[in-house]
Amino acid sequence: MRQDSKFSVVLACFACAGLIACGDDASSSGPEGGENSAVEESSSSDVVSSSSSTKKLSSSSSGIATNSSSSRNDEKDTSSVPSADTTKITYTLKPFDGPLSNPHKGFTVPTGGAWSFVPEFEYGPYGSLNNRAWDLVSYGSGYQQWNKLNPAKGVYDWTELEKLLNALAEHNMTYALRVLPYTPSFIKSDFPPQEEYDWTPPFVYEMGAKKIQIDLRGTEYHAYAPVWDDSIYIWAAKEFAKALAEKYDGDPRIEYIDVRTFGEWGEWHTSHILGSEMPADSVLIDMLDYYASVFKKTQLVLPSNGFGDVYTHALSLGITKRDDGFIGIPGRPDTLLRAYNANLPTIAENIAGYKTMLANDDLIPGGTQKWTAERWVDAITTAHLTYYVLDQDNDCGYYFYKDNKALADSMSKVIGYNFIVTQAELLTVVTPTAENSTDTATGNIATNTLNITVKNTGVAPCFFDVYLVAEFVDSTGASLAQIGETVRIPKGTFKDGASRQFSFSGALPVGEANLATQPGVSVALSLYESEDAYKTGKNPTVRFDNDGLQGNNKLLLHK
Repeated sequence: MRQDSKFSVVLACFACAGLIACGDDASSSGPEGGENSAVEESSSSDVVSSSSSTKKLSSSSSGIATNSSSSRNDEKDTSSVPSADTTKITYTLKPFDGPLSNPHKGFTVPTGGAWSFVPEFEYGPYGSLNNRAWDLVSYGSGYQQWNKLNPAKGVYDWTELEKLLNALAEHNMTYALRVLPYTPSFIKSDFPPQEEYDWTPPFVYEMGAKKIQIDLRGTEYHAYAPVWDDSIYIWAAKEFAKALAEKYDGDPRIEYIDVRTFGEWGEWHTSHILGSEMPADSVLIDMLDYYASVFKKTQLVLPSNGFGDVYTHALSLGITKRDDGFIGIPGRPDTLLRAYNANLPTIAENIAGYKTMLANDDLIPGGTQKWTAERWVDAITTAHLTYYVLDQDNDCGYYFYKDNKALADSMSKVIGYNFIVTQAELLTVVTPTAENSTDTATGNIATNTLNITVKNTGVAPCFFDVYLVAEFVDSTGASLAQIGETVRIPKGTFKDGASRQFSFSGALPVGEANLATQPGVSVALSLYESEDAYKTGKNPTVRFDNDGLQGNNKLLLHK
């Protein structure tokens, strides 16, 4: 019942242009005149008042302006008190038409190297088979080999990783990093060369770390694997973590980093290599503690098979959880609810590539579920996902997006946060400064107050600080003056489903022309990742889900 109801709502979401996002009823989007109150629908709401002097607004007043002519004083003669003149502009608000990608949330595809962005890669953004799946991609993801990054004791080679990070940054994308110590995927024969599958650096074994012979499940192949709790192995893994943190902690090009120290693919399990055993929980917890001690800024991630007390401890350190068994294994989205309830972003990928999952037997228990649209929607909404792999195959989402474009476009506004302005109005109060003032600019004070309501229609909070700016702009979109002060919204505080009210107010000096009444002047709203970005004239990086988005990502309000 839950899957069907969620899917039907989402289908209605992208099939009906009048709706804002999955899960909202018609009243939450509001009529074009913007007269509805989104706060009344929401389980939580806040009112934020902002006022300051900026550029041409040399004085300010906080709060929402009201018509002072309605006030009364029975004890005094008010016949000589000049009354204020109030005008109101209500803005027309519509949802943005099309997919909407935003930073620090959304979909990713495998990006194995900078070569993803060359025209010769047919599935890349410049390749011949790009069907716009990249429009949904906000960050790249993939693995790096430990032995390539750390070829010798105390020696680190970041060259190829740097090329990839820079290529992604040039396309306004970040990177989710996984450094793998081992992969059984490349065990293709009996005792193949160890460098093909064992990505623990050779110097670790030369220092005395132990390895053991293993059997590859379902085959007659034999190979070797590290002893995961060997003290020398643990020391080397921590030394690498320290070097990685010194190089990349807080690097804006890195979205998050998995702690991939143990097991096959670094996933903290040994399901496919018989004879290899995972360390005790105390060893796993100790490694999490060490990573948390050296990484102070970048989000860390616990791999899929961290469970029980290890999972609990990770959450206490601010380390979130990934799950890579989605769609194929029932109930996996529910495992991420603990991370969501701890106010941390949740991360997932499907159990296999899209084309593989379409051929699954769908026999549970004992088999693997097929991919269906209903299950995909349920996975995103149940787990309150912030990050999701669009497809694991190297075609970079081509076939998935070809088959599911409308659904994927709609869910780009559901996964993670999604900010939409549901109500906006500009109040201008003109107050004469003295008795018997003539109706001229020299005797009036104008106060402009912009009141807006913003709703997060996504399934997760915004897990980074957001800075909200209101401005007067000219016909080209260039800023003329800021209205009030910049409002900081701390990370994790703008919850999914919540609406918040914001008020920006500024007063003009006597005699100065009011921008709100000048021809060609409009109001624009912007969301920045830092206040400094606004102050230095950079374009905003976060986009509202509203019609009126400009090429510089600012939202122009329509009268």
